Amino acid sequence: MNYKETLAFLFASLPMYQRDGQQAFKKSLDNILALCAALDNPQNKFKTLHVAGTNGKGSTAHMLSSVLQSAGYNTGLYTSPHLKSFTERIRTNGQEISEQSVVDFVARIKPLIEKIQPSFFEITVAMAFDFFALEKVEVAVVEVGLGGRLDSTNILTPELCIITNIGLDHQQMLGETLREIANEKAGIIKQDIPVVVGEKHLDTAPVFVGTADRLHAPLVFAEELVALEEGLEPDIIRVKVGAKQLQLKTDLKGKYQVKNIRTVVAAIDVLNQIGFSISEEAQATGLAHVARLTGLKGRWQLLRENPLEVCDTAHNAEGLAEVLKQIRSIPYAQLHVVWGMVNDKDAEKVLKFLPNDAIYYFCEPQIPRAMPIEELKRLGEQLNLKFETIKNVNAAIKKARKVAVAADMIYIGGSTFVVAEIENL
Repeated sequence: MNYKETLAFLFASLPMYQRDGQQAFKKSLDNILALCAALDNPQNKFKTLHVAGTNGKGSTAHMLSSVLQSAGYNTGLYTSPHLKSFTERIRTNGQEISEQSVVDFVARIKPLIEKIQPSFFEITVAMAFDFFALEKVEVAVVEVGLGGRLDSTNILTPELCIITNIGLDHQQMLGETLREIANEKAGIIKQDIPVVVGEKHLDTAPVFVGTADRLHAPLVFAEELVALEEGLEPDIIRVKVGAKQLQLKTDLKGKYQVKNIRTVVAAIDVLNQIGFSISEEAQATGLAHVARLTGLKGRWQLLRENPLEVCDTAHNAEGLAEVLKQIRSIPYAQLHVVWGMVNDKDAEKVLKFLPNDAIYYFCEPQIPRAMPIEELKRLGEQLNLKFETIKNVNAAIKKARKVAVAADMIYIGGSTFVVAEIENL
């Protein structure tokens, strides 16, 4: 098979959460263990950092990878989902896995795939671990796909576990309360392995403290270790860790990234305590050039000016709350929102949360899990929003651009899959 045929085989033959939803989520690690055993357990051949959380885990993983690269480590990075190309999921030192490597891997294990019928995600995790071993990476930053305890990445024994935060998302699989979801995320904590938790909340802190105590895992809450001071100079964040003070900036323009920076700084402090060598200079360089060094896209990404046009992959209440803070901080004459969702989100709750004086262009990403545009129309009418329905994402964007004037703002979001379809992202 060539690359196109290989991807068609993966997408068509294997359950895929992004396409198929809950039925693709395997509540067992048996398949990934069998796959990796057949590959001589590549996950044990390099050091790893394991990153979970409801929001910010992708940005945090990219930041950590950028810093490690800047510190001179041969660095792997595994994230999901991809926006434009499957190869975005697996990188070494910012470079995507080659199409030929994908073809070769699938050809090599196709008999095993046909035998055990793993999910799409299980295959990609095994592919990443195998590729990192072949590339002899020194350390890989591995983002959890969903939850933690039963996620396919959770066969790792990492150097450090990182949990960014806890919010209400994927409740049908992870639990209805923050505490239940925290229990699933805390499933990545391992015996005697240090863990950094980005945010400390009354509902979830006891879960992390209890799990860490039981497993004798040294626990750090980032907001207790790292003090932040913003706004002294444009884009400068002053950080204090113990007696040490740093001045940092990042090329990621979302104001919510400050929370992720705090988590990253805490993680780096712990890594240096356990034998890594990451200088202040490498930390500053890595955070200043995340997009360039790792290829991160879709996080408060500026697409155009006059009118200002921004996209963001935030798709749950907590993530959107941070995005809305930033939108409200920007002067504009009229806000235009190109918006689509997937069908397992509470669209009514989210739409009530959004500005009611915006003009909406409801659209539908081209995946089976997309929320039907008719449902968004129904809710738009119910909530008395000003909107029109344009099914194709890029047609909706073009209409917003046609209507907007230079003093307006266009925001594109609601789902990772809406952002993924933006032309020339």
